[in-house]
Amino acid sequence: MPPLVSLPEALAASGSPGLGRRFTVSASATDSPVTPNAEFDAWFARHRRANRFKVTRIPFSDLVGWRFREGDGNLVHDSGGFFSVTGLEVNTDWQDRGTWSQPILDQPEIGVLGIVVKEFDGVLHCLMQAKMEPGNPETVQLSPTVQATRSNYTGVHGGRRTAYIEYFTSPRRTLLVDSLQSEQGAWFLQKRNRNMIVEVTGDVPPHDNFRWLTIGQIHRVLGQDNVVNMDTRTILSCVPFETPDGLIRNEVNPEYRESLARSLSGRHGSLHSTGELLAWLTDIKARHSFTRRTLPLSKLDGWSHSDDEIAHDEGKHFKVIAADVRADTREVTRWTQPLIAPVERGIAAFVARPIDGVLHLLVHGKVESGSFDTCELAPTVQCLPVNYQDLPAHRQPRYLDLVRDAAPDALRFDAVLSEEGGRFHHADNRYRIVEVGEEVPPHDDQDYHWMTAHQLMTLVQHSRYLNVQARSLLASLHTTW
Repeated sequence: MPPLVSLPEALAASGSPGLGRRFTVSASATDSPVTPNAEFDAWFARHRRANRFKVTRIPFSDLVGWRFREGDGNLVHDSGGFFSVTGLEVNTDWQDRGTWSQPILDQPEIGVLGIVVKEFDGVLHCLMQAKMEPGNPETVQLSPTVQATRSNYTGVHGGRRTAYIEYFTSPRRTLLVDSLQSEQGAWFLQKRNRNMIVEVTGDVPPHDNFRWLTIGQIHRVLGQDNVVNMDTRTILSCVPFETPDGLIRNEVNPEYRESLARSLSGRHGSLHSTGELLAWLTDIKARHSFTRRTLPLSKLDGWSHSDDEIAHDEGKHFKVIAADVRADTREVTRWTQPLIAPVERGIAAFVARPIDGVLHLLVHGKVESGSFDTCELAPTVQCLPVNYQDLPAHRQPRYLDLVRDAAPDALRFDAVLSEEGGRFHHADNRYRIVEVGEEVPPHDDQDYHWMTAHQLMTLVQHSRYLNVQARSLLASLHTTW
């Protein structure tokens, strides 16, 4: 573990910081007297031990407030809110995928994923929550101040008010980060959430489920399996960090850290200009045919519907299941809902290497069924391996063996991290950043291009560029300074 940096040490290196520098100073403070690491660890463990949550799989007939709608068989909520499970047919020539159909979550609402930040002793701290979601592998994970659909924070569920939502809906808020970002394109139909960081200066009412942490303290636990949830990761990926010159957390691998610092700065060149990368992404969208249409859930080819699941006939991809949830700390303490349950753990990884002394990441232009704009920038590898196990070698995901079988000394980041626990059941990926050398030439092609960290940070400030898995890895990359 890198040495801990206290608040005074972080401030001494910072000078008079602008916004990016303020975030970097917070990331460099890996401990804090506001909530010391030992206190946080005990508090978080206590919430996980409390066992005030119970998630039980049930038949669809036991769902309360949900029904298979007559006519199309879509699984919908009686209120017309939250989300529905519908059918989707996709036709594309991308990677010779052809035509397929699948269930997909349709949730047109734009939710709020937000972190409240406040300075303590001149260093930004984030108000973080120990939050239960029904699909989380560990049930309780470290979550943003607010993660709520519009149906939730407007009270469609009839439960308690969403804590701290007023900081994000007030017209007088001070926004530091504000960006619309996509969700999982393979499971959601054109779903987006608003990623926000709001700064406050006054007193914030305390709550036992919340604690103030520096970004460095969040980074400290992001590398642990299934601690920091997806919503926290996607917000942190949007943070415009300044290059951490002079603020050192990682002294284990100085050559890697130096190439990463050059990559973050944007001042040391790149294999492609940002304009060239945008032209490449535009070309993918224009070059491939891609059409989709919604179908009745009851009319999907290749999927079978039983009393308690909708599953792929070959045992691939995912299932749609139903769950009964009891949670004392949530706005509603008991409810039922459908969940997407992938059939195995996935893998999402960036291949990284220095090019002329600047770290570059190999980015994949990936088409997914529910993507808002056909194609987004994805990790080098992003897949459920079981989906490809019976396919010939030329149909296997490129670089899968390289990242799956990487030697320990090539791993710059390696952790199992779960996806959105409010809609997905035990959906997690092994997230990796794998550094390679000359064995992977710095060449790219029509589907893969090399990009610097600074270029990814620039594009993530806007919508429709980086998919959610790439954003999780970008947030993870920032833990490796």
